[in-house]
Amino acid sequence: MVEFKEISKSYKKGYLALDNVDLKIDQGEFVFVIGESGAGKSTLIKLILKEENPDSGKIYLFDEDITKVRNRKIPIIRKQIGVVFQDFRLLENKTVYGNLQYVMQNLGYSRKYIKQEIPKLLKSVKLVGKEKSYPHQLSGGEQQRVSIARALIVKPKIIIADEPTGNLDPKTSREIADLLVEINKDGTTVIMITHENDIVNDLCKRVIRLDRGKIVRDEVGGKYEEN
Repeated sequence: MVEFKEISKSYKKGYLALDNVDLKIDQGEFVFVIGESGAGKSTLIKLILKEENPDSGKIYLFDEDITKVRNRKIPIIRKQIGVVFQDFRLLENKTVYGNLQYVMQNLGYSRKYIKQEIPKLLKSVKLVGKEKSYPHQLSGGEQQRVSIARALIVKPKIIIADEPTGNLDPKTSREIADLLVEINKDGTTVIMITHENDIVNDLCKRVIRLDRGKIVRDEVGGKYEEN
């Protein structure tokens, strides 16, 4: 599914974001990636999405070395990955239905398919009845559910959730995490970047901790902090 082999990535002024990282995430896993700011979490995500290339090493995604693929193939790779952001990134001048419709139209889906699929997406994220609401009429949790529905449009093999609960209260944060767990149960791999120690501790999933570009802990059923 996702495999890093001896991956290093540095930026200007000698900042080493990832240092000889080996990592493998299998189909259907739910993985928390944790660590302080600057630990390398964002770089990890950018490399998976091929927004950047490593300085050395190989990255395999769906059994293909993406460090070697041509630029024209990058959109095909990204269509297999759904991304959920901390700040929702919804179009404020469009309704919930309109936000999903806009993305689907840009992806080339037919009008008939869009009409059939959007109700299913809204049901999957528990937003039935919110079709005509605008983002400003929704709670933070509801806006994030729209973002998750948007990520599900392409029926992704992987969902990357980058601090998806960062702007939410604890109760809503847990609801969003539980929704991602439900999506994971259907076979979608979930990689969630988070600082939410309560969620990590309660869900007992695989925990990968980065520190100054290195994986310092990789534990199945782990907690936010080591015992």
